[in-house]
Amino acid sequence: MAVMTHAMLKGSNVPLDTAAVRAVLRWTPGPGVPDVDASALVLGPDGRVRSDEDFVFYNQPRHPSGLVRRLPKKRVADGLTDTVEADLGALDAAVDRVVLAASSDGGTFRAVTDLRIHLYDATAAPDREPLASFDVTAETGEETAVICGELYRRGDGWKFRAVGQGYPTGLVGLATDFGISVDEAPEDAADAAGTDASASVSEGSLAETALVDASAAGTGAGTGSAPDPDLDATVVHTPVPPLPPMPPVPPMPEREPAYGYPQSSVPGPGPAYGYPQPVHAGQGGPEPAAEFRMPPMGPQFQRA
Repeated sequence: MAVMTHAMLKGSNVPLDTAAVRAVLRWTPGPGVPDVDASALVLGPDGRVRSDEDFVFYNQPRHPSGLVRRLPKKRVADGLTDTVEADLGALDAAVDRVVLAASSDGGTFRAVTDLRIHLYDATAAPDREPLASFDVTAETGEETAVICGELYRRGDGWKFRAVGQGYPTGLVGLATDFGISVDEAPEDAADAAGTDASASVSEGSLAETALVDASAAGTGAGTGSAPDPDLDATVVHTPVPPLPPMPPVPPMPEREPAYGYPQSSVPGPGPAYGYPQPVHAGQGGPEPAAEFRMPPMGPQFQRA
């Protein structure tokens, strides 16, 4: 019996009358076209994975149950294919949906102009026509991951819905939205470790420079001896020998008072500007003569 392929539009759905399906991503490679990888998320009724093992992708190509698996890529006449198979009829009753996704490696889906997903009956002959086909187009052109479609329970059977929802955050962002715990990528961890190592080396270099500078400044960071000259330097500076100690300075002799007036016979404060001070009675100085009289005042001091 001939099988009619359902050409799906975004948001449309179609019932499936088979217990096992094969979802095939197909695209045309070429210069500037990123590689495409198929993946699947096995979800519970809450729309989230039950564990990280429910994520089937290139690093984990087989679900623990063996009922959802990723097949190797193949080259066909008109391009490349990447495939996910699911035995829907044998899945645990706790599984409500199987999300079929694609991710790009080396660019965005803007450059993948003919990506489409074909849904086949996995129990039929390989040359049978697909049950459904959906052309997956980029919504903004910046997506690096996209949900192509989903297989979901409806009563006792299953249906396929065309989705076409893009993720600019890539496969990591898509997986995180469904509850996957994404570890840091090994290359990122290596870069971080390299950064730490570089920082350590830089800190060590700075410490070493500080020690060299301390020694050059004579701080005695090591043994306290002067460092050896740098023999590799262009100019070698020879240390200057220290100067001999200065002889002791003899004490300064007592200086005579200013203007040559001796102070031994002048009690009290020293002379002002070299003029001798009057000698007061009872202080050991000579007494004035009894016949001493003041000279008459000049006419300028006499009253008129």
